[in-house]
Amino acid sequence: MADFREREGTGALRPSSPIAPDHEPVDDGSVTGFIHSAETTGTVNGPGVRYTLYMSGCPLRCVYCHNPDTWEMRMGERVTVSKVVADIEEYLVFLRATHGGLTTSGGEPLLQPHFVLALYRQVKRLWGLHTALDTSGNLGERATDELLDLTDLVLLDVKSGLPDTYREVTGAELEPTLEFARRLAARGNRMWIRFVLVPGRTDAPDNLAAVAAYVASLGERVERVEILPYHSLGSHKYAELGLPYPLEGVPEPTLEQVQAARAAFVAEGLLVR
Repeated sequence: MADFREREGTGALRPSSPIAPDHEPVDDGSVTGFIHSAETTGTVNGPGVRYTLYMSGCPLRCVYCHNPDTWEMRMGERVTVSKVVADIEEYLVFLRATHGGLTTSGGEPLLQPHFVLALYRQVKRLWGLHTALDTSGNLGERATDELLDLTDLVLLDVKSGLPDTYREVTGAELEPTLEFARRLAARGNRMWIRFVLVPGRTDAPDNLAAVAAYVASLGERVERVEILPYHSLGSHKYAELGLPYPLEGVPEPTLEQVQAARAAFVAEGLLVR
């Protein structure tokens, strides 16, 4: 598999610009984007075996982020859609055999919406491949209707149900994500909701209740909720980048805490995985 990661040395990171150096495409194959890496995974980032493309650049600074090396677009490699498509083709037989497909993740793929659109156009035109968009929804307004028409599944990270908690955890505002989710529900996009459970940060009963109630309000287009227990597996990357780890000493959630979170969503009639 192609390794899209930048090989040069890194230093301390600066917040990403909210505007991606991303331009209207002339032809889909020549559109370029900044990519961190790619991998194939099974049933983690959508149904079946997925070719997951991790894009560089993210406007959020989540305290539990395990990929701080994706925050800056300049940390990635600039590649064309054609190069990515050629790499996907090597795994096409496995993707098709498992009813899998392509997932764009990050970082935040909607920081580079024209690249994602061009890529989805190509894999749909060539193979009719299933597509999934893994996003925080914070930049949802950048997703055109055409892009969402080409997206078979949205993996939407609803990181908190309370604005203050969302701001504390991400450094951003909650409302853009809520607006994007409402838009997806109104236009009929399929959604899997993801929620990261962090002890002392997102596990408060009122926050769990707020997330669950909001997700339930989106209706039948929400097919499932995935509770993702916090882990510190990416903490070494902060040291490598000369950054302090925000959750130093925070334990992973206990089974009882995970079950409490699960119960909050089940109480709203939601399917939890």
